[in-house]
Amino acid sequence: MDIDRSLFYGRLVPGTDTTILPEHVVATSAIEHNTCQRCATAIQPDWHLVDGTSYCWACANLGRLSARDVLVTIAEPHVFEIDPEPCVWTGTLTPAQQRVADEQIKALENGNSHLTYAVTGAGKTEMLFPMLAHALQAGKRVAIVSPRVDVIVELAPRIRAAFVTDFVTLYGDSPDEYRYTQLVLASTHQLLRFKQAFDVIVIDEVDAFPYAENAQLIGALQKATAVHGSHFYLTATPSSRLLREVRRNKIAISLLPRRFHGNPLPNFTIRRIGDWRKKVPGRLQTLLKMYQQSGQRFLLFVPSVADLDAVLTMVRHVASEIAIAATHASDSERQVKVQAMRDEKLQALITTTILERGVTFPGIDVIILGADDAVFSQAALIQIAGRCGRSSSRPSGIVTAFVQERTQTLLAARSEINYLNQMGQTYEV
Repeated sequence: MDIDRSLFYGRLVPGTDTTILPEHVVATSAIEHNTCQRCATAIQPDWHLVDGTSYCWACANLGRLSARDVLVTIAEPHVFEIDPEPCVWTGTLTPAQQRVADEQIKALENGNSHLTYAVTGAGKTEMLFPMLAHALQAGKRVAIVSPRVDVIVELAPRIRAAFVTDFVTLYGDSPDEYRYTQLVLASTHQLLRFKQAFDVIVIDEVDAFPYAENAQLIGALQKATAVHGSHFYLTATPSSRLLREVRRNKIAISLLPRRFHGNPLPNFTIRRIGDWRKKVPGRLQTLLKMYQQSGQRFLLFVPSVADLDAVLTMVRHVASEIAIAATHASDSERQVKVQAMRDEKLQALITTTILERGVTFPGIDVIILGADDAVFSQAALIQIAGRCGRSSSRPSGIVTAFVQERTQTLLAARSEINYLNQMGQTYEV
């Protein structure tokens, strides 16, 4: 049986010394100098099989690699079919969005990397379309990646509607099987499977866990990038590391502190309560009953997975007519529940910070229960508030932060949103 050579283009495919391989491939040991050649992690003394063979525990979720294995690759040949008009999106960018899009194209043409620092709801995806079209027309291989699977799941239908270019979507339990395409959508972990494959890599929500400050994934990004490739970072809350790269002129930047519809970012209404884990706060009960009566849809964020069941029971007791579910990062039914929320089969969803970014439910309000908990960083709080007011039909929303004490983190997040709103007043829509 003939082996499809394209499965090895720009990839690191695990095999053994006895694996039947196509001609002219490069096969290297999976573990060399006690280091995994896929994820660059040093092999620890206790990472070994029963027979004593060392293996890499750090990237075992992508398929176990041992010292007996090899990684097989064929240099990226760029032999995909190029569509002369890859973008079929018929929308129109605002003048401010067009400015950012033009700056992205300029960075692409100059071979530079670029940061788009735009508030939540600014239209980062649509602003990306012109640069993507230019890259695809130029015959570049492109990857759009994100640390959050939910972001990729939401992006896929939008890219499919806007581009005729074939693409594959890759993440842990993705229904797609890998095939060679000019465009790839993937979680950042999937970059570990590639080697010098992509001329352009877009990293959406670059500051999100687990990518942020993760040496393994940052290394994977570099390894998956072609020799003269460039990166396009998208975020509403850039890390200090990224901003430092901007100051050093290592990457270009576009700033857009205003949403596409021109309205300000919703800010926090802070409500002090007692120990909500011991007793249902009266202020929360009042809000839930109001939402039950009005039918207003909302997200309810809690600090930890351990809080989910108790808060779900609490909501159902206080407002039994609200159709609600709870989800978290390890929930096998998370995508089903998120889709039910999108389809308005649910009025509300209780969640951890896993849904702080990358998902859009038009017209919702947000409740943060225990917003003074340390798990809610300044960036997380800003992103959570950004779930509100994302549609032109309801460009505002109410973000209620229930706390036992007003923390510096929460006040700093509120001040940052005020600052961005003030700055946004000076920008054209």
